Amino acid sequence: MRHGDKVKNLSRPKAHRDALLSNLACQLIEHKRIVTTVAKAKALRVYVEPLITKGKTNTTHQRRVVFSYLQDKTAVTELFSNVAEKVAGRPGGYTRIIKLGTRPGDNAETAMIELVDFNEIYGKGKTEEKAPAKKTRRAGGKKKAETGSEKTEAPAAAEEKAAE
Repeated sequence: MRHGDKVKNLSRPKAHRDALLSNLACQLIEHKRIVTTVAKAKALRVYVEPLITKGKTNTTHQRRVVFSYLQDKTAVTELFSNVAEKVAGRPGGYTRIIKLGTRPGDNAETAMIELVDFNEIYGKGKTEEKAPAKKTRRAGGKKKAETGSEKTEAPAAAEEKAAE
């Protein structure tokens, strides 16, 4: 029985699994999105999100800790420079998994895992830059304001007449 065993083994021994996740994490950090199987994407999300959180604090200790997982200097540099500044305000949830369907060769379920802040389609930054704030062009805006002031005057006038 596997009670309490939360490690996704991916049908590999520990050393092979660690190497696989390390390589996938390096490729995800460098390319910002990769296509892999759904099981590997879910295992990678659990593996890489704590590393991105460590990347937010740029200290020598955190760099060494992340390097012990990734074993790739270019990926560590990319993580601590570009990725960390983009995700600085985000409290978690740095990755998104989008299912793509099955692979033709072996019918495996494939998925694209990507860094959320680097997607221009879903990102907020691109849409805010393109579309300036819309100005309303409603005719009769003053009429409503005038009628509103007349309505407030009318009850006051009615009260004065009633008092007389």
